Amino acid sequence: MNKSVIRVGIIGAGNVGGALVALLRDPTRREALLDAATGPIELVGVAVRDVAKRRKDVPNDLLTSDAAGLVGLDGLDILVELAGGLKPARGYIETALRHGVSVVTANKALMAECGTELAQLAHQNGADLFYEAAVGGGVPILRALRTSLAGERIDRVMGIVNGTTNFILSKMTSEGSDYASALKEAQALGYAEADPSADVEGYDAAAKVQILSSLAFGTALQGEEIFRQGINGVRSVDVDFAHRSGYVIKLLGIAERVGESGISRRAHPAMIPVDHPLASVNGAMNAVFVEGVRSGPLMWLGQGAGGEPTATAVLGDLLDAARNRFSGRHDVPFTVDTSLQSVPYGELESVFYISIDVLDRPGVLAAVAGIFGDNGVSIQSMEQSGFGDEARLAFLTHMAVADRANATVKALAQHPSVDRIGACIRVIDGGRA
Repeated sequence: MNKSVIRVGIIGAGNVGGALVALLRDPTRREALLDAATGPIELVGVAVRDVAKRRKDVPNDLLTSDAAGLVGLDGLDILVELAGGLKPARGYIETALRHGVSVVTANKALMAECGTELAQLAHQNGADLFYEAAVGGGVPILRALRTSLAGERIDRVMGIVNGTTNFILSKMTSEGSDYASALKEAQALGYAEADPSADVEGYDAAAKVQILSSLAFGTALQGEEIFRQGINGVRSVDVDFAHRSGYVIKLLGIAERVGESGISRRAHPAMIPVDHPLASVNGAMNAVFVEGVRSGPLMWLGQGAGGEPTATAVLGDLLDAARNRFSGRHDVPFTVDTSLQSVPYGELESVFYISIDVLDRPGVLAAVAGIFGDNGVSIQSMEQSGFGDEARLAFLTHMAVADRANATVKALAQHPSVDRIGACIRVIDGGRA
């Protein structure tokens, strides 16, 4: 069916939704949007909770409190979902797709939970499902994986995909701030929520890793739990040790091949050599580093959050969906590679940084070293600093299996001379993390 105009509805008019409306209504970009979409786009409604609230970028005549009515509007071509969360967003998206309406969303939690199912539903009904803004805000990494690198065999995707944690760790690195004060500053600047757990405990990064993995390797988006470790255990002393040793600490989201058919997906702090491209990504910026067999290393860098950067990614998807509508086609969803097997985190090898506080007494160091040896973990180097009746010991191991490193930490915690376990952080060494 030939279309003369693409009718678009938006759910949500917060920072991203308002910025998207402003982009669509910008008179200086009208011709560019027409060219990119290959035809005119008509915004027919914006669903919000409170229609009485004044919004700078959204005309009152477009506002509605009836999201379900907007989704079911006759002749709707594209639904843009920007409300977030699993419910009722999933219901709106499923209803739209069943009616053959294409969907653009920035909902990372929903896509990680059931993206494969939703993509199949879109395909069955001749619609598109695009979600570029679900990872990296304005960084167009998903489009690159889906199209530019579609023919490449990718070995690893590794990224700084959470601006809140990167801001906190950057402050701890550049200014010597402790974790609590850096978090407080992030909250004051609007980079962190009042409840920052989704960010600092790694949930946000883990969801983004699942999405990146699906396009890089063909893993399913079905809510599979992946390994996750937050940054709330990182101390200033750990950041200082990293600096002295030629590293910086970053929260990384990683998806990589292990052997021929294994895949590891995880989100955790890691020490990166200062000369690695990701080490210089500071503040609330995001970056994704891709390693391909033929292409070699590639990196995308940009604003990982914020209304306008994220809205540009949403608009890019919207224009792709509109162009498909005008041409009478839709994109085929990625194929799930059922031969891939998830490799447990505990089976992976890495260099580890481990720090502990101990009683400063004769024989303690020998006992600690013995615990490392008993668990099959070899010590590469050790640094000791004293404070009062205690000493802080910081170790770098040789390559060790994660389960053995964890067993070492547990055994250390039970030793009577160990007052506190600090951090246990993976180290990028020899190209692996």
